[in-house]
Amino acid sequence: MMQALTFGGKEIIEYSTVGDPALLHPSDAIVKITLAGICGSDLHVYHGRETGLDHGTVMGHEFTGVVEEAGRDVKKFKKGTRVLSPFTTSCVECFYCHIGLTCRCEKGNLFGWMQNGHGLHGAQAAYIRVPMADSTLLPLSNDLTEEKGLLLGDVFSTGYFCADNAEIKPGTTYAVIGCGPVGLMTILAAKHLGAEKLFAVDMIAERLAIAEKFGAIPLNASLTDVKEEIFNHTNGRGADAVMEVVGTDRSVKLAIELIRPGGIISSVGVHTANNFSFSPGEAYDKNLTYKSGRCPARFYSEKLLREGVPQRYAIEDIITHQFPLKEGAKAYEVFDKKMDNCVKAILLTQ
Repeated sequence: MMQALTFGGKEIIEYSTVGDPALLHPSDAIVKITLAGICGSDLHVYHGRETGLDHGTVMGHEFTGVVEEAGRDVKKFKKGTRVLSPFTTSCVECFYCHIGLTCRCEKGNLFGWMQNGHGLHGAQAAYIRVPMADSTLLPLSNDLTEEKGLLLGDVFSTGYFCADNAEIKPGTTYAVIGCGPVGLMTILAAKHLGAEKLFAVDMIAERLAIAEKFGAIPLNASLTDVKEEIFNHTNGRGADAVMEVVGTDRSVKLAIELIRPGGIISSVGVHTANNFSFSPGEAYDKNLTYKSGRCPARFYSEKLLREGVPQRYAIEDIITHQFPLKEGAKAYEVFDKKMDNCVKAILLTQ
């Protein structure tokens, strides 16, 4: 038996004793978790905006760890190998994996999502079962800290995906809406990809300070007319691309207001609304390109590792709080309510 954080209903996170995961298929691995993250998308479940999750599901999809046991078909990893993981499993063989859209793998599943008894338990626990281990896990090299590996498996990859979809070009103007963990990683990625004039929009001064440290021009939406500011810097046109990472009607509406005709909105915020906050007519009048969706984190994690990108930047600076696993309920509350200027909270599982 092991300890884990489990879903107990709306805004109920329980520190529970659950059964140890076991190998179910020859391609599985059991990973002893060293670090687990609390993600903004975990809060959708926490607040009941995502329905259908089984009570008792082990929460979380961000983790690093050490292989404890490997099935007989696992060739790349053995007991003791340090690993990081994207937030979904992937097979590397299907159509979607072949085109790099690993988040839509035909055999893949999201960690921390059990519905009607089917799916995968999550990573906010002592151990986790990883299906298709050879094509899901990545080795955590000696030049990569646990914290960098944790962020690479979700937050940094998602931020890079968002910036990549914005089609960054020299001499253009960009805006990032939201300076939470993904927004801050989007800023770093956009600067890495060559963004020169980059605005960061938020209402929390401490987060805007980090955005400025990462190279963005901070705009506090509670103190500044963001649209006026950006239009003043673009001869009245608007931003060439807006990267939206919040996932609310209000943030998408702001993106539409800030974008120039012919521009791109790159949206990676997890949306739960039934309808867009802009009309087909508004999109038509803007000649809008709108890109959205879940990040193919396995594809981007491997790409960024290969290119040595996370090693070049202090991405771990966004981690502001650490909690032992047994204080998981408190960790969720602190992260959710942004208490004590919390930007990113992680859990120490061992």
